[in-house]
Amino acid sequence: MNAVERVRGWPRPILVELFAVANLAFLTLDVFIAHSINAFHYPIERIPVGFGVVGAAILFTGLAVDAFDLRRATVRWAGFLVGWSAILVGVIGLFLHLRSSFFDQQTLKSLVYTAPFAAPLSFAGLGFLVLVNRQVPRESTAWGQWVLFLAWAGFVGNFTLSLADHAQNGFFDAREWIPVFAAAFAVGFLLVTLFRPGDRRLLRVTLWILALQVLVGVAGFLFHLQADLREPGPGFFQDMLYGAPPFAPLLFADLAVLAGLGIWDLQAKTRAVSPPPDATSEAGPEG
Repeated sequence: MNAVERVRGWPRPILVELFAVANLAFLTLDVFIAHSINAFHYPIERIPVGFGVVGAAILFTGLAVDAFDLRRATVRWAGFLVGWSAILVGVIGLFLHLRSSFFDQQTLKSLVYTAPFAAPLSFAGLGFLVLVNRQVPRESTAWGQWVLFLAWAGFVGNFTLSLADHAQNGFFDAREWIPVFAAAFAVGFLLVTLFRPGDRRLLRVTLWILALQVLVGVAGFLFHLQADLREPGPGFFQDMLYGAPPFAPLLFADLAVLAGLGIWDLQAKTRAVSPPPDATSEAGPEG
């Protein structure tokens, strides 16, 4: 068995599939909470919730039925359906969020103080992840690079959302700048790593940057939760709806996990194709 065959059976594609299922389920809950603010005033707001429930169920059932083998035809095409549908839901949601006020006024204020325009693209990102996990050969280096690219795109969106959301109160608390700078660091390091996937030292440094993102996400969750608990109001659920979203900062940790899977894959495949340490000395002339 050669090196490539050894890495082929590793569980990273399964972990990515489970990541997609868990995120689609949690995203559905997040959308449900967000759209509960106006009690689903527009019927179309129910579509992402319904799709999220059905899509997560299909992917999870596919994993169970397929016995953790993504190559069977039924599961493969069910995944394609969920993936392309998620992209469609995400793109349509983006335009609907922008239409809420930005296309009418086209000002920076209307872009900041409106429905989060980039949030629906989370569906699109998960859709692309599901498609990548089925279309890109898992034994190739490109698989890890695609996973890393999608994590990078997620951090770009996270940077945008952190900047726009905290701009609503003019960065009243200086700690609100932390996620902006943290996301910028992640975007920069992941971008360089995408162009230098064989640099194992860079991969290790990037893992430390990702560990920092997990720390920022957990700290942000606690800060938001603390702010909601201190907010005077009729109840915690109402404070969570209209105050600081406690689960939003956890996206830093979530994306760090995805990027970590991509880096893990690149490290394993770089190690698998590297020659033994004494190969050069054995092939060279004797001293």
